[in-house]
Amino acid sequence: MKSALLPVGLLLASASPAIAQNSAPQPLPIVDTIPAPRDVDYPGTMLLEVDATDTQRGIFDVKQTIPVAAAGPMALLFPKWLPGNHAPRGEIEKLAGLEISANGKTLNWERDDVDVYAFHIDVPEGARTLDVRFRFISATNSDQGRVVMTPSIINLQWEKVSLYPAGWYTRRIPVKANVRYPSGWKAASGLPSRVVGGVYQYETTSYETLVDSPVFAGRYMRQEQLSPKVRLNIVADEARYLAAKPEQIEAHRKLVDQAVKLFGAQHYDNYEFLLSLSDELGGIGLEHHRSSENGVKPGYFTDWDAGPGSRNLLPHEFTHSWNGKYRRGADLFTPDFRTPMRNSLLWVYEGQTQFWGYVLQARSGLVSKQDTLDAYAVIAAQLDNRPARGWRDLEDTTNDPIISARRPKGWVSYQRSEDYYNEGLLVWMEVDSMLRAQTRGARGLDDFASAFFGQKDGDWGVAPYTIEDVAATLNGIAPYDWLAFLQQRLNENAAGAPLKGFTNSGYTLVYTEEPTPVINNQQKTGDYADFFYSLGFNVGKGNKVNAVLWDSPAFKQGITVTSELVAVNGHAYSAEELKAAITAAKTGRDPIRLLVRAGDRFREVAIDYHGGLRYPRFRKTGTQASALDKLLEAR
Repeated sequence: MKSALLPVGLLLASASPAIAQNSAPQPLPIVDTIPAPRDVDYPGTMLLEVDATDTQRGIFDVKQTIPVAAAGPMALLFPKWLPGNHAPRGEIEKLAGLEISANGKTLNWERDDVDVYAFHIDVPEGARTLDVRFRFISATNSDQGRVVMTPSIINLQWEKVSLYPAGWYTRRIPVKANVRYPSGWKAASGLPSRVVGGVYQYETTSYETLVDSPVFAGRYMRQEQLSPKVRLNIVADEARYLAAKPEQIEAHRKLVDQAVKLFGAQHYDNYEFLLSLSDELGGIGLEHHRSSENGVKPGYFTDWDAGPGSRNLLPHEFTHSWNGKYRRGADLFTPDFRTPMRNSLLWVYEGQTQFWGYVLQARSGLVSKQDTLDAYAVIAAQLDNRPARGWRDLEDTTNDPIISARRPKGWVSYQRSEDYYNEGLLVWMEVDSMLRAQTRGARGLDDFASAFFGQKDGDWGVAPYTIEDVAATLNGIAPYDWLAFLQQRLNENAAGAPLKGFTNSGYTLVYTEEPTPVINNQQKTGDYADFFYSLGFNVGKGNKVNAVLWDSPAFKQGITVTSELVAVNGHAYSAEELKAAITAAKTGRDPIRLLVRAGDRFREVAIDYHGGLRYPRFRKTGTQASALDKLLEAR
């Protein structure tokens, strides 16, 4: 029996009473009871004492004495938004055993029900200080977070072992820190210290500067003076990894020399490279005004001849002393570590730092010019084969640290990641080529660097900027509508990457059947096999696919990340077997047959691909020294 159709208006009317009968509460208002930061002096100096000797269990024991001005409500904060992280990544979950007392009596504390990084207390009458105790339970395995304490190395980051009072700019809160490390260990930090009775006593400074002055401490340490103001501090799992050759240290000296020549002013009174060579300590690359945290594999020096490895890290982080720390996007500067940061200018902060990191590695000799060109080719190819550029613009990727918090993605080529680093590099390469063309080679991005970053020698405060400031500085070098150009690159949706910086500077991206030494080095250190620009995937540990190119031959056959390759054309899978199959298919008609396992299921896929092996590299288009050649020359 067919039912009669009712008019749409009648249907809506008949549905309304049923909806109206549902309960319809009003939300409770959210009231922020945490005082906003004020730019006034805090009444007194905090004392922070840390025991960092429990290297077996990775536990930091913390005692804090915090002066108070008056009785009544008070909030203590655990740092949440940290400069350089670009996202709220404070590890509040690792704070344990919190006890707060005053006048010898334990006080009740209550965590804020909206901001869980805040603890409310009621300061009793007559109290002059708060005594705070807690432990920071650091990760003992990578699945718990980054490992910061091992039997041989400690990476002490002050934000993890301290609270601070809400209501003040962190630059106006004085603090004195003392730390006990294991007996016989040495420690290095951008914050000066002295050792008294086995305890490192750090000079009194602001809480902002303390957090910006992390420590590397180790059982095995080597220190090298790179310039009167810059030192390289190396800690390692074992003493044998400290065996750097004189010419390797000299390349680091040249890095400092080339950076100072580039920028002019130095935005530090002293600068400490903190470099760990470890399989146990978590890797890191994090910038600070007067130091940088750099964590690489143990063979940084001993495997030097195997390839560039991680030698781009120090040039990148050192550049941040000028770009990111001293000059900083206006919406990234915040008065405390609770106020959210906005990342809209990371294409300058990180993108131009990425640009100068590669230039300085070549100019200093840390990495050869050819290896630098080959590394550029990898970057260019990745972005040139990224369909996500068609729907998601460069500027939106500056939100990615908050959106994804660097969690793994299944389809990076269609989702995008933090592309403001490498696509930012491509944009700045194009800007350099345009400046050189408009001035007939007389000026380039070097001139922008000295004008924009080379102000006020010795000033390690913060000089904020906007996109209009960036455009105005470029206009001072070569008049042009730079604001419109930059906004176009930031907001366009286009196929292919912006590669004019290379093509205008004498190099063209091509693909060949042989990988470059840089790609071979990346495959070895990353423990994967690269078939990305042929079949459309890479194969990592356990023969499992760890990256798939959207809309590639592999994608069209349903291969996804974590798919395991079992066999190639009836033979057990190996990287060499698959290479041979791809090469043979180039002159044949048969598809490449793969046996693929996903969980407990097996299936055979036939990939009808005949394009051969493809690996990116740059090919020079002329015989004379090009703009890019000149850019990479030492000054």
